[in-house]
Amino acid sequence: MQRVFRNRVEQGLSTKRYLFYIAQNYAYAMLRPLQDAILARGDQVYWFLEGSEVNPNHLKSTELRWHSVADVIAWQPDVAFVPGNVVPSFIPGLKVALFHGFDTGKRKSEGNKGHFAIRNCFDLYCTQGPSTTGRFQELAKQHGHFEVVETGWAALDPLFKPMADNPYMSQDGRKTVLMCSTFSKQISCARTLFDTVKDLMATDEWRWLIQFHPKMEPEVVQMYQALCDEMPNAQFIETDNVLPLLTAADVMLCDTSSIVLMFLMLQKPVVTFNNKVPGPHLYNITDAAEVHHALTHALTYPAALMQGIADYTQSLHPYRDGHSSERVLAAVDNLLAKGTSHLKAKPSNLIRHLKMRKKLGYWKI
Repeated sequence: MQRVFRNRVEQGLSTKRYLFYIAQNYAYAMLRPLQDAILARGDQVYWFLEGSEVNPNHLKSTELRWHSVADVIAWQPDVAFVPGNVVPSFIPGLKVALFHGFDTGKRKSEGNKGHFAIRNCFDLYCTQGPSTTGRFQELAKQHGHFEVVETGWAALDPLFKPMADNPYMSQDGRKTVLMCSTFSKQISCARTLFDTVKDLMATDEWRWLIQFHPKMEPEVVQMYQALCDEMPNAQFIETDNVLPLLTAADVMLCDTSSIVLMFLMLQKPVVTFNNKVPGPHLYNITDAAEVHHALTHALTYPAALMQGIADYTQSLHPYRDGHSSERVLAAVDNLLAKGTSHLKAKPSNLIRHLKMRKKLGYWKI
């Protein structure tokens, strides 16, 4: 990787080549702020879509895509950015982990799984804030084959910049409730709260926006779609970009989904149902009968709750300048400049990489 970049520079090809390696639709919105920063520098971006769960129709007409691994390898990217968990070792370039969400803490009992799982794929982790950076730095010392730099999460850059023409903003002065839910049946609030939400929608007190994790079971999606079709004050939204929804809402109703933490970054209250890691930053309830009271009280922005949110988000993601993308690129530039010879070799993970070769249909050495 390091040798390839230097040779291209020696040939007068000073622009860097960045690959966006994605497997889920939510990655589009997460990576576009970084794409904007890259293009502003005059460098190149190509997308590579892995698997059947990512829809190519979400690509914009101006965005470039490689259709095969062979194309990617022939192009020789300097860097592969990944908002997921794994990337094949045969993809060229520096492998950079950007994360697809915040650490909700729901899997802390399982040690270093979940957000902190080290799958031996990456050279650099760009962490979101102090609450996770320290642990990743400890893991870097333990494993020795990657670096860690706290940059903030590039996906949130648009959240801290003016957002024009948001179609989800209230037009009649009513408060807007955004209901979200994770797909895991064990912690999802969607089924349990369906009747309660239906009754609240019927009162016409608030506007409702409903958005679920893309892996939500189809039956639940259909239930809420049908409900929103019946209610003039409700809208069910399937989107690859949740940021306009977060901006438009006044309060969120959710469970233990990581989208809760994204919403908190706007210093707005969240009512959670049976959250697995409750704290002073959340208005957590355990009974569906409490939903109306909880939402009503949260919308008064109580001082203790808002202070809890402020304290929590300062540790989670203290960057509010909208320039985390630039910090990511600076961290990558630094590692490209010094190379990776100081890092240990990654474990081979032979079985995983054989599976990925089979999945991608690529067997060349």
